[in-house]
Amino acid sequence: MAGTAAALHILVKHKEQAEEILLQLKKGGKFQTLAKKYSNCPSAKKGGDLGEFKRGQMVPAFDKVAFSGEILTPHLVKTKFGWHVIKVLYRT
Repeated sequence: MAGTAAALHILVKHKEQAEEILLQLKKGGKFQTLAKKYSNCPSAKKGGDLGEFKRGQMVPAFDKVAFSGEILTPHLVKTKFGWHVIKVLYRT
């Protein structure tokens, strides 16, 4: 079982905006560019890069996707912070 993961994410307030970002990604949009443009998280400056983190470090819904979601596929997740578009880069 993986103990760490690395991910990019985009944090927005509304589900509709998160869904629109997913559509842009499916049409070939660059994750880092969209993160810099739309994300409400300080990681936006780094293209949404959260770096590597341990299991249990993120809120439960985020953690679940980070450690069990398909790698390199954008996922939509709701947490107490808002709506996340998460792209898991790798797990170790």
